[in-house]
Amino acid sequence: MRKLILLIILFTFVQQTLFSQSTTAGNPVFKGWNADPEGIIFDKTYWIYPTYSAPYEKQVFFDAFSSKDLVTWTKHSKILDTANVKWAKRAIWAPSIIKKEGKYYLFFGANDIQSDQEYGGIGIAVADKPSGPFKDYLKKPLIDKFHNGAQPIDQFIFKDNNEYYLIYGGWKHCNIAHLKKDFTGFIPYSDGSIFKEITPENYVEGPFMFKKNGKYYFMWSEGGWTGPDYCVAYAIADSPFGPFKRIGKILQQDPKIARGAGHHSVIKNPKTDDWYIVYHRRPLTETDGNARVTCIDKMFFDENGLIKPVIITNEGVEKKTIK
Repeated sequence: MRKLILLIILFTFVQQTLFSQSTTAGNPVFKGWNADPEGIIFDKTYWIYPTYSAPYEKQVFFDAFSSKDLVTWTKHSKILDTANVKWAKRAIWAPSIIKKEGKYYLFFGANDIQSDQEYGGIGIAVADKPSGPFKDYLKKPLIDKFHNGAQPIDQFIFKDNNEYYLIYGGWKHCNIAHLKKDFTGFIPYSDGSIFKEITPENYVEGPFMFKKNGKYYFMWSEGGWTGPDYCVAYAIADSPFGPFKRIGKILQQDPKIARGAGHHSVIKNPKTDDWYIVYHRRPLTETDGNARVTCIDKMFFDENGLIKPVIITNEGVEKKTIK
């Protein structure tokens, strides 16, 4: 009888262990060096579009990853390759995607241009499915020059009241521009300008925006992308044009877990009040700047609508389907 009881206890322990392992994602959520992840939901499926983190000469394609439950992820290889974007020669990164009228538009930065004399900037690819294959939409960059000091990289597409905006910028400057309905260019603002600067204090790169309870939450990365000081801060305003006054950091490294946590995106389960932050970080065992992995952790708000500091974990998030 005693042996039977011991066997039952052992079986229960093993079952609970296996169950707990299968219901948390673990960080990183998938294998490989992947950075600058954009998370989004299409048709009750979670998607992540990251940068392939490698030296710029090898960083010439995008993979995508999909999941029904945040735990089990499927890799969709090379959804876009520079072979299909003739003007993009190197360093495509920080993809941002949106669905519009049955098409999927993938915005990306290419060539890492350092001046207006170099050719490159922000481009668009289009596909019929979120898994691609994507093809060059404009056959040229959408933005190929510096405006207000912003390097044309780190693009994010923001939809607000059925209007579409491009928020972008490196080199410590961030612009917002009103996209035409067909994404072929921009609609000038009432003062005749096209690019409005919305740069907050300490901004470096990696902008992201979402709307909650009528307020606009603007988030960005600070510090150096290869360093331990890389982190995410945010501001809140009544308009996507600001003004955005920095509130503080909400994502940064934990020396016991990982270094350089930053360049993120945010996903909200449309059926619940579950919020997730998708970001990259560098494992403690790595020193190479490109050794970055994609992770997901929960994001919470306090009673005043302020974002609580994110606790980065090795366990990741629990299994959650979209009903």
